[in-house]
Amino acid sequence: MAEEEDETGFEEDLDDGAGGADGSHGKRKRLFSKELRCMMYGFGDDQNPYTESVDILEDLVIEFVTEMTHKAMSIGRQGRVQVEDIVFLIRKDPRKFARVKDLLTMNEELKRARKAFDEANYGS
Repeated sequence: MAEEEDETGFEEDLDDGAGGADGSHGKRKRLFSKELRCMMYGFGDDQNPYTESVDILEDLVIEFVTEMTHKAMSIGRQGRVQVEDIVFLIRKDPRKFARVKDLLTMNEELKRARKAFDEANYGS
């Protein structure tokens, strides 16, 4: 009987959460769903993963980004997020640190390539 009471309470909690999700969460739910579905498929999930799985993953991503942004705003220049702040925060996680360094390097290479392309086309 105690289990039945717990299950009932859990369902009520879900119903309350769903109401809030339709309100303020409604627009946020669709921020990354397409990309997350593609990523999930790329990592071995079904081509059309369950919507609930995508929603949970999206909640985790948004929570992570929000926490990192708040932390980054509290270090360095107050109230501003700079690349160096993010690098500082992830410096102890080797995988994330390496990925960020790769992305920053690629970004610089793309900037140089665009500049060279523009100079070749418009510099004459």
